[in-house]
Amino acid sequence: MVCEDNTSAMVKGDVAMEVYNITQGVVLAKEVEICFSFWKRLKGLLGRRSFSVGEGLLLKPCKSVHSYFVGFPFDVVFLNEDMEIVHIMESMPPNRISPIIWDAVSVLELPAGITRLSGSRVGDQLSLRTQFT
Repeated sequence: MVCEDNTSAMVKGDVAMEVYNITQGVVLAKEVEICFSFWKRLKGLLGRRSFSVGEGLLLKPCKSVHSYFVGFPFDVVFLNEDMEIVHIMESMPPNRISPIIWDAVSVLELPAGITRLSGSRVGDQLSLRTQFT
């Protein structure tokens, strides 16, 4: 998959990007779409009917997100430049705007419940890894 700004995000069947929580020793998402363009970040989860376990959306730069016209709750993980968690919103409901998290430079959106299930918390160190399938 290629984002609108021609940044390679994920290639199914060959290479996939995953997000790993180093602190907790757990994979948060096996298929992460990386979005750097303004339009791709603005769209975010719009138009999706669901958000499956194993999927993720990494938005950069990003300090705040919205859930307007998203028909399901999702977890929002705010990250600093070192990919350290600086704020978490669990199960953000539809039609909301998150607070602006000034320390954040990116946001990882995950299916609702993944942050709690994984034990992820503020201060955890994440990494973006390439997985060959």
